[in-house]
Amino acid sequence: MGSDGRLSGREERRLPILMQVNLAPARRAGGERCERTFTDNISPHGIRVQSTSAWRMGEQAEVTPAKGEVAMLGEVVYCQRIGNDRFFLGLKFRNKDIPWSILKRFNGLALMDILCAMRW
Repeated sequence: MGSDGRLSGREERRLPILMQVNLAPARRAGGERCERTFTDNISPHGIRVQSTSAWRMGEQAEVTPAKGEVAMLGEVVYCQRIGNDRFFLGLKFRNKDIPWSILKRFNGLALMDILCAMRW
C-alpha cells in the first residue's frame, strides 16, 4: 500500500462486480479476436476484465455488457498473465462514467457515492 493509504498504481477504488461482457478490439478486422468474458471489478472510469488473449498497453478495446447495453471504448493500461492463456486486463475509460444498469443495484446511488462511502 502507498504511504497515503491507497493501493499503489490505483487511481480509484474498485467495486468487486462480476458481470458478463463482450470484449473486442475497437477497430477489428474480420476474424480478429472477440470474446465473451467477465469483469473482475469496476471503478468509476475503468474495469478489470478477464481475457484469453494477451493485449498491448495502449490498445483500444470495446466492452459491451452481454445484455446489450451501451458499449464503452477503453484503453488497455495493463495486461497481467494469470495462467496459460488467461490474462487480466485493466481498461480505462477516459473522461466517461460507466452507464451500465448493474451499477443501479446499489440502492440507486451513483458509483462515485458508493466508493466514497466505502471504508478502506
